[in-house]
This record gives sequence, structure tokens and C-alpha cells, in this order.
Amino acid sequence: MTEPVPATPSPIEALKDKEPSKAPRSQWKDVWDQLRHHKGAMFGGSFLIFITLAVLLGPYIWQVDPQKLDIRNKDMRPIYHLLWDSDAKAAWSKPLGSDQLGRDNLAQMLAGGRASMAVGWAAMVLSLLIGTLIGVLAGYFKRLDGLLMRTTDLFLALPILPLLLVAVTLFRQPLRSSFGPEGGMFILIVTVIAITSWMPTARIVRGDILAIKEREFVLAARSIGTTSGKIIRRHLLPNVLSPIMVSAALGLATAIITESALSFLGVGFPSDFPTWGKMLADAVQRMEQFPERVLLPGIAISLTVLSVNYLGDGLRDALDPRIRGR
Repeated sequence: MTEPVPATPSPIEALKDKEPSKAPRSQWKDVWDQLRHHKGAMFGGSFLIFITLAVLLGPYIWQVDPQKLDIRNKDMRPIYHLLWDSDAKAAWSKPLGSDQLGRDNLAQMLAGGRASMAVGWAAMVLSLLIGTLIGVLAGYFKRLDGLLMRTTDLFLALPILPLLLVAVTLFRQPLRSSFGPEGGMFILIVTVIAITSWMPTARIVRGDILAIKEREFVLAARSIGTTSGKIIRRHLLPNVLSPIMVSAALGLATAIITESALSFLGVGFPSDFPTWGKMLADAVQRMEQFPERVLLPGIAISLTVLSVNYLGDGLRDALDPRIRGR
């Protein structure tokens, strides 16, 4: 007996998938897969989360007033000095020691970190908004490009530190009288840092907008009568999100350093308000006798800025599709 010849499938049947197709892979999953293999980015993100949680939750755990004066227990050494100096004056009530006025160093580190991180995040967000707005307007509207970019070049040519000092000197007293010593200085420092650090973001966003606005999907949206506002919101901004996120990470580091420099020079927050920069300024005069007072805030600033820079490098590599997966 001859075996039955199997029926030949039609061309359409042959082209059909045998199994259901898998769901398309998410772009953000690809970004995360690339980011989690970047050791520097993982270290930076982990330490940034740790220091943020420490300065937010630490004062609720270590409930010591950072501005409380305790002259009887001044100049205490940290606990670790007991390992090699049996005569070191230390107490478990002040594990990081105290300063020349008896203020607890651990409480000052936590409170100072909260102030420095708050200034850094707020200044970064404000500078990012200004830079993104100017970059989008300059890149999309040709008639505004010349004016906005020349303004950006003008700000880039200004000496940043003298400008910061002049602005703080001019507006410190009016803002203090309106919002209080701490609130007024917070608003002033955040505004001054944001106004003097938006330029790199604007130039990066402008360059990407100039390239993306000539792509086919943007030309197609324009040909069917889509308004400029919708094109910017739906097509341009999502495609420049990658450089904006990288610029945000680097802008946070710049804002923290700038605030620390202002506090170190004595033109930042009030003298009794702890910040990492203020702790450095107070410790310089006696750094030979008590080097830990310089090391503690210095290491905190350095590690925070380093972690943010590592995170920015990892985000840049993960968000760039040309090198993703290498």
C-alpha cells in the first residue's frame, strides 16, 4: 500500500508563525540590563541611595540636636581613637566626637548632609528645567536659536564664583527678612546655582533637537498639521530624555560642590546651621590637632560626588543604543 502524501501547505499557511510571538522587549529593560552590569554605576547608585536615606532618616534615629552646645564635652575624639590611644577622650554618646563648641559631629553630619543634598537636588531640578526649555526652544525654533545661544555663550563666559559671591551679597538680607535666615538662604543658593549651571544642558538638548526634528516621523507629524507644542511634547522630549538624565546626574554633583564651596567661604547658610561645607570651614583652623573633623565631611562630599559621577557615566552608556550591549 502506498502511504498517503501529506498535503502541501499553501504559501500563506507556510508563512504563519507556528508559536505565538513573544512580547516586544521593553527599552527600559534593556537599559536596566546594561546599567546593572556597570560596576561603577551600581556603586554610585547604591551609595547615593544610602546617603539619601541616611540624611533623611538618620535624624529620626539619632535624635541629637546638631546645634546644641555642650562646652563640658567639647573636643571629644571619635570612638575609633580608643583603638590606639587609651587616653583619648571619647564617649559612646558621641561616636564621631564633638567640635570645639561641644556639638555632636554625627548629628552635624546628618543635618549637614540633609541641607547639602536638599540644595543639590533642588538646584539640579531647577537648572534642568531652565536648560531643557532653552535648549528645546533654540533647537526647534530657528528664529530664537541665535538669541538664546548667544545668551548661553554669555553665561558661559561669566566667572561663576565671583558672580555667586556678588549675588549672595546683594540679595541675602532681603530674602532673609522675607523667608527667615535658613529659608531665605536656601532659596537664594538654589536659585543662584541653577542660574549659573543650566548652560551645558541647554547646549546638549539643542544639539539633539536639531538632529531629531529633521527625522521622518517629525516631518510626517508636521505634514498632517500637528502643532509645534504637540510635536515637542510627544516626539522631541521623549527622544532627548537620555541626555537630560545624564545631565541631571552630573548637575547634582556640581550643585553639591558649589553649595559646599559657598558654605566653606562663609557666604552660605548662617554660621550655626550645619552643612558639610560649613563643617569643613570650622575644622580648618584645628585640622592638625583634629584631622578627623576635616576628613569626615570631606569624605562625605567626595564619595557623594564620585557616586553621582559614576551613576552618570553608567546612565550615559546604558541610554546610548549605539554602545548598549558592549
